[in-house]
Amino acid sequence: MTYSHDAFPIEILLPRQMAEADRLTIEAGAPGIELMERAGAAVAHEAADMLPDYGRVLVVCGPGNNGGDGYVAARLLEQSAYRVTVAALDPDKPLKGDAALAAARWNGAVTAMIETNVAQFNLIIDAVFGTGITGKLVGPAADCINMINGAGIPVLAVDGPSGYDLADGTTTEPFIRAARTVTFFRLKPGHLLQPDNPCGEIKLHQIGISPDVLRHVWNRDGTISLNDPKVWRDGFPIPSANGHKYTRGHAVVVSGKASATGAARLGARGALRVGAGLVTVASPPDAVLVNAAHLTAIMLQKFRGAEGLSDLLADKRKNAVLIGPGAGVNDDTKANVLMCLGSSAHVVLDADALMSFVDTQQELYDAISAKIYGAVVLTPHAGEFKRFFEDDGHDSPAKVRMQARSMRCVVVAKGPSTIIGAPDGRIAINTNAPPTLATAGSGDVLAGFITGLLAQGMSAFEASCAAVWLHGACAKAFGPGLIAEDLPEILPQVLRTFD
Repeated sequence: MTYSHDAFPIEILLPRQMAEADRLTIEAGAPGIELMERAGAAVAHEAADMLPDYGRVLVVCGPGNNGGDGYVAARLLEQSAYRVTVAALDPDKPLKGDAALAAARWNGAVTAMIETNVAQFNLIIDAVFGTGITGKLVGPAADCINMINGAGIPVLAVDGPSGYDLADGTTTEPFIRAARTVTFFRLKPGHLLQPDNPCGEIKLHQIGISPDVLRHVWNRDGTISLNDPKVWRDGFPIPSANGHKYTRGHAVVVSGKASATGAARLGARGALRVGAGLVTVASPPDAVLVNAAHLTAIMLQKFRGAEGLSDLLADKRKNAVLIGPGAGVNDDTKANVLMCLGSSAHVVLDADALMSFVDTQQELYDAISAKIYGAVVLTPHAGEFKRFFEDDGHDSPAKVRMQARSMRCVVVAKGPSTIIGAPDGRIAINTNAPPTLATAGSGDVLAGFITGLLAQGMSAFEASCAAVWLHGACAKAFGPGLIAEDLPEILPQVLRTFD
């Protein structure tokens, strides 16, 4: 079975989990060479789809099981009348296990990659390393990668482009840039992570691993999922016939000063559109008139300082609060954040709310840890994630999981592939966000979506996953020319698809 992108299964496996799935399947009685034959057949199928009739294909085989898949594909392609050449990094190095069996079934020659004229081929199959290596490639392996990339010929990668880490999407030159990647059973995180993903088009094939094996390996150490409505649809709030606005929650969005009020209003509009029964913008005195001039269905309430915000949130019907958009990075914001965390409301900390604690992270951690009632969600974009968590690398599932566990809250690491992490170890990777979302204020709307769903009683992880997916779906539905104000207004169109 081959899956298109829109139909990928939601379960994502780390390379080590995939290796365990292979091991358990073989242990249960399926010979490893049979799994390799099925994988190789999938590679041959995809290669044939990319090749012209009687085209020339170079299969570059590595020393492990990835290379074994390549030998199987080479044999099957030759049997189908394609002109096949097999090259290896070191043809004289003996293979082991199932890879040796697969190589023995290939009756043709195996040339040295360094001696191969790669320019003569229509397609190159990269069966060098796949998931079998991490870190920077050097020596003959690096020379091989550079030869393939320099040929300017389409590449079909087996499992993943050689030199690319499928566990966390890191790239260190050199690495293969593939036109298409064929992988097996379930996707790996690196297949989904952006930007600059070198996998090209992803094709997923099944090779006979059972659902029981999947359940065993996927549930270890917290699941990684593709963010899809199947992850959160059952918990999504649907208005009931006997409900009313007070049963759908009351979201509060804390406004910045008079010159920085728009971000809070974008968040408030998002919370209202996603279904919160009531939404109030909490406004400092100098911003009341500015906010009043723009608000209609959204209510407005003045507060003065942290004590005033505490009085406002003392009404326990106000059950979710968003703070950060336009708040300013300063001590006043810090005090307001700590007051929000001391309330019984769910709290979404966005932008300035997080950055105000860059130099006093322990203070924020202590306040979150001390919170008795209500969930907490952090929504840093990539720059804020790096700065707040003092991480010079890129966001990855492992890093987001570590920070969510450390902070004891949900972390939404925003980016081209937003990663949502829960403190219990669950991870969701979102892939439906178009580049048009890179516009001022779109993150404020996302924070509002999360806040509005929390107000309606959705769990923090599911609310975050749903909000991120809806955010991307809204942008895709609107198309080019998107600005942040468009996102809440097109949300009803997206939500109608759930009916």
